[in-house]
Amino acid sequence: MKSLAELAAIKERMKDKVAIREGSGALRVVVGMATCGIAAGARPVLGAFVEEINRAGLTEKVTVTQTGCIGICQYEPVVEVFEDGKEKVTYVKMTAEKAARVVAEHIKGGKIVEEYTIGNK
Repeated sequence: MKSLAELAAIKERMKDKVAIREGSGALRVVVGMATCGIAAGARPVLGAFVEEINRAGLTEKVTVTQTGCIGICQYEPVVEVFEDGKEKVTYVKMTAEKAARVVAEHIKGGKIVEEYTIGNK
């Protein structure tokens, strides 16, 4: 980094990502980021959710955040989706590719991707 202008450009590029992770949307996507989750690949999953939510233009509606241990280590990476007035949906054994599908079908389309949920494992 060589100038204040470069720093400002980096800040602008990252603004949406930070807003998504600290927002107050009616829908929350929570990725388990304890040691077991990280070892199973939760970092790319978290990144994929942030990218896909941003790409879909859902930053006002959706907050992506992380938590510690969810308690079901054998199913990591685990992602929980909380929506006002609805029962929590727990997705298990997630990947970045699965995250993209969850955003497209569940977050954006309103249809739970049943085959990725804990009830189907």
